[in-house]
Parts: sequence; C-alpha cells; structure tokens
Amino acid sequence: MLGKLSNCWKNIMPFSTKRFAGTGFKMHYTREKLTQDFTDLGINKGDTLFIHSSFKSLGPVADGAGTVIAALEEAIGQNGLILMPTFNLRPSREERVASWNVPTTPSTVGWLTEFFRQMPGTYRSDHYSHAVAARGKEAEAFVADHLSQEGYQSPWDHHPWGKTYGTHSPMFRAYKTDAKLLMIGVDYETSTYIHVVEVIHWNKRLTNDPQATFIGLSRPKLGAFWDALGQLKQSQVGDSDCRLFHIKTYVDTLLAEVEHNPEPYLG
Repeated sequence: MLGKLSNCWKNIMPFSTKRFAGTGFKMHYTREKLTQDFTDLGINKGDTLFIHSSFKSLGPVADGAGTVIAALEEAIGQNGLILMPTFNLRPSREERVASWNVPTTPSTVGWLTEFFRQMPGTYRSDHYSHAVAARGKEAEAFVADHLSQEGYQSPWDHHPWGKTYGTHSPMFRAYKTDAKLLMIGVDYETSTYIHVVEVIHWNKRLTNDPQATFIGLSRPKLGAFWDALGQLKQSQVGDSDCRLFHIKTYVDTLLAEVEHNPEPYLG
C-alpha cells in the first residue's frame, strides 16, 4: 500500500500546484513542471535567452534556483545559450570600480543571477558595472570580448573596460543575433535593453551634432507601447507572470518610435 501511495505522489509532484483545502500547504514546482511552463511560453531548443528575473515571483521551487536553471537548460537543449545580467550596480562609479573582480564581485540584480554566475561552467564578461554571465553553447566566446573599444559609446563606459554596449559586448551580441528576452516576474523597469535603444539613438544624433546630450527614456512608457503592439508571448511559469519576445524586434521597434515621436517617452 505504501509503495502505491509513493508512486501516486511521484506522479502528482510535477504537475500539482494547488493548495490543499484547509492546510495552507502548497506543492513545490519541480524541474519538469517549470520546463513545461517555459516550453509553453514559447522557448525552443537552440534558443539564446537573455533573462531578467525575480526568483521569488516563481513561488515555491523544489531545491531552489538550481531547479530553475536546470529547467531552462532542458527547454533550450544542448545548442541553446542562457545569458543573465550580473551587474555591479553599487551607488557610485567609484564603488563599482573599486569592488570589481570578475569571479568574486556579487551580482546586485537578483538571487537567480547571483546563483547563476557562481555555477561551474558559467562564464562572466569583464565589465566593472554591466557584466553579463553566460552558460551553454559557446558561452565563453560570447562574453569574452567586453574589453573591446569598438562600437557605440555610452555614459557607462570607463577605461580600461570596453564599450558597455559596444559591438562585442554580450548585450549587443544578443541583439545582433536575434536572441530572445525572457522576463520572469518583472516589469519593464528592469529592461536594460532600453539602454541599448538610448545608446543607439544618442550615437546617431552625435553623428550630426557632436554636442548632443544623452537622453534617458521612460521604461514603463516604452513597455506599455511595446505590450500594446502584441509582438510578444505571455504566460505563467510557476506563479510568475512572464514575457518572451525577440530582442532585435523590440529594440528596432522602440528605436523607430523614439526617433519618430520622442516626447512621450522622455524619462
């Protein structure tokens, strides 16, 4: 009898997330369940994903952050690539520079990113404030050239590090290779790709006016504009409301909108 109950419990575990009446108990999400949720959202084998995340938004996860990473890896397969921001956003530039060390400086943008960067087999780019970590196919090469001075200038550039959003930066590479942006339980305030829009916009203006100043844009307003276009997928992963869309389409669409009609989106 005990064996039958045990087998029944195993069958229930990957799928059940409902509270038992009167107990307040909630089943923990398993790797199998999260993998299915990611797949249902639209993640495919071979995808490159750049991920903004709130780990706690997922709800109770069996065995914690490692289960989330394992589910993502299963969803993208052996030819996929996971990218996460592992930014060092201490209050001042001086603090960021003084504290920076590629293998040891903690990520300040969420527990999932901090767990991810410490995993064996994860590689991190060398940038004092906007480092990106990668895991998967050709991960090391993808983040290897963040010291390059080629490409767009930005307000976050600081010698001896390379261009923050330059040609060989991880975030620009993800944009050029049409990776997907996965937002796990976060809103557009977290969308660092708005900085890519701002930087491209600024550099275009600099070609005509060397004195042009950098213009910050409103992430929530641009996010609302993007949502209204419907060029994204939305569904729940665990307890988390998630979005998934192509980075290049996102950046190019927002850039065209800002160039045509900037005033509503000024930060």
